[in-house]
Amino acid sequence: MKEKRVERMEQFLQEAKNASRVLAELSGAQKNRILKEMAKALRANSMGLREANAKDMADGKKNELSSALMDRLYLDEKRIDAMAVAIEEIAALKEPVGRVLDGWVTEDGLKIEKVTIPIGVIGIIYESRPNVTSDTAALCFKSSNVCVLKGGKEAENSNRAIAEVLQGVLEKNRLPKSLISLIPDSSREGVAKLIKMDKYVDLIIPRGGEGLIRYVCDNATVSVVKHDKGQCHTYVDKDAKLDDAIRIAINAKVQRPGVCNAMETLLVDSAIAKEALPLFKTAFDEAHTQLKGCADTQAIIDVANATEEDFDTEYLANILNIRVVDGIEGAIEHIVRFGSGHSEAIVTQNVTTAEKFLNAIDAAAVYLNASTRFTDGGAFGFGAEVGISTNKLHARGPMGIEGLTTYKFKIYGSGQIR
Repeated sequence: MKEKRVERMEQFLQEAKNASRVLAELSGAQKNRILKEMAKALRANSMGLREANAKDMADGKKNELSSALMDRLYLDEKRIDAMAVAIEEIAALKEPVGRVLDGWVTEDGLKIEKVTIPIGVIGIIYESRPNVTSDTAALCFKSSNVCVLKGGKEAENSNRAIAEVLQGVLEKNRLPKSLISLIPDSSREGVAKLIKMDKYVDLIIPRGGEGLIRYVCDNATVSVVKHDKGQCHTYVDKDAKLDDAIRIAINAKVQRPGVCNAMETLLVDSAIAKEALPLFKTAFDEAHTQLKGCADTQAIIDVANATEEDFDTEYLANILNIRVVDGIEGAIEHIVRFGSGHSEAIVTQNVTTAEKFLNAIDAAAVYLNASTRFTDGGAFGFGAEVGISTNKLHARGPMGIEGLTTYKFKIYGSGQIR
């Protein structure tokens, strides 16, 4: 039985590899037309998608998924329309493949061009959010990559329904369904096989919990761009405008707590802690946020104790840690210790302090006087994202279509030999 499953997976990935040649022949105009058809098909099949999602929601309730996970899982007409809009925005982006990045002529008279090309077959492993299925499929299609998708079991019905709609458009255009597909074996063994299939798969992108990321990175032989946890901080400096700081902090934590770019820890300069903390507490109490604080915080406002483990926890819920720090140096020290390289923010009117923070913090996105919630492919103008990479090589931050391309050199000669 196990051998048959392995054989089936290998055959499935071989078909995906073969399909990449078909995709390479499509022009940018053809891809854009098909993407617009996919957006239209999602809207036309809204009722069916919501029915599939209702099954997942019912299962989630039965399995006692957290409110944050249930929110990530939920689809309504508005969210389905947003999925369609994201695909339309991707279609409107400039063609990412075949762009000449650089060009020159050597002393030997060789004309060399550095040209963008697709990566090939991309395996994407993700959890909870069904919109990831349509977002990543559209981004891969636009960048001429074949995508092999492995969504979370909690969204199994929703993901299958979305994939079938997109595959229906491919078939209508006489293209192989294997350009966009869900892996046939979604078990742990199936994932273990997928991440070692470097003969057929060119890149693995895992996005989800710490356990998933660690497992893939430790076991894959395929190259990995990891999309790790979002241990995001906002530091409120002594030179901050407190009204701005409160609005930014509330947005960073409360607007959608269950996403990776939500703030998990608020850092407050000790020079303004006595004035600022009561104001923050009032605002977060109104937002029904559960607050935890260090000893210095507890000496000023009534909050639960925050342990060292809490400061290293991605809650993905309306829970917030607060720590009083000794100025910019204390903030940097805390973020260096607990940050995950995702998104970090400073609120200050002091230009010197701001530049020190922006230059010293090693994260994919660093903000001055703005919410970390903007770390998002759509907000960055990418249409959508495959995820938010915490890698330092190849792609970092919101990973859009440019992150799904690599390059090769085209060399034009006229009989030269060396």
